[in-house]
Amino acid sequence: MTPATKALFVHLFTAIGAVFAMLAMLAAVEEKWGLMYVWLVVAFIVDGIDGPLARRYDVKTHANQINGVLMDLIIDYLTYVFIPAYALFKSGLLPGWTGWIAIIVITYASVVYFSDNRMKTKDNSFAGFPGCWNMLVIVIFAIQPDFWITLGLVVALAVAMFTPLKFIHPVRTQRWRAVSLPVAMAWTGFAGWAAWVDFHPESWAHWGLVLTSLYLLFAGIVQQLIPARTAQTTV
Repeated sequence: MTPATKALFVHLFTAIGAVFAMLAMLAAVEEKWGLMYVWLVVAFIVDGIDGPLARRYDVKTHANQINGVLMDLIIDYLTYVFIPAYALFKSGLLPGWTGWIAIIVITYASVVYFSDNRMKTKDNSFAGFPGCWNMLVIVIFAIQPDFWITLGLVVALAVAMFTPLKFIHPVRTQRWRAVSLPVAMAWTGFAGWAAWVDFHPESWAHWGLVLTSLYLLFAGIVQQLIPARTAQTTV
C-alpha cells in the first residue's frame, strides 16, 4: 500500500466521526440520552486515534487534497459542541431561560473559538477552554447538580475559552503525558459505562467520571502555576 493510500485511509477514518455524530443526534432527538452519549464516546475514541495516525502517515504531504484539520474541526463542533448543547437544552436540566442562555453561549462562543488560529500553545496544549462541552455535559447528566451550578459552569467555561488559561491535550501535551493519557483513557471508560447504564444514579462510574474530568480540566492550569524545570548546564 502506497503512502498516499495510507494517508487517504486516515482521512476516511476521521470522516467516520460524522456518521457517529448523526447517530448521536438521532438518539438525542428521541431523548435517548444514554444512547446518544454511547455514540459520542465512540466518536471521541475516533478523534483520539485519528490525530496520531495522521501524524504517523503524514497526511499533509501524502493526501493534501483533503484538509484533515478542517474535517476534524467540523466533526468536533458537532460532537463536542452542537449535540451536547442540544441535549443540555432539551433534557430540561436547564429549565426556561437558563437553557436558552446555555445553548446561545455554548454555540456562539465555541464557533468563535474554533476559528481562532491562536487556540494552540507552543507545547500543543489549548489556550483557553477548548470547547469540550461533551465532557462537561456528560458529567452534568451523571450527577445532575442544581441548575444554578450548571448554568454557572457553562458561563464560567465559556469565559475561560478567551483567557490565557492553559488546558492540556492528553495526547499531544508532553508534560505529564504519562499521567494524562491514562487518565483520559479512564475518562473514556467511565463515560462509556455511565452512558451504557443510562446514567443510573447508583453507578460507580459517575464519580470516576468526575475525578478524571477534574484532572483534565485543571492539569494545564496547575502546569502554569508550577513551571517545568529547565535543565541547567554547568560551565
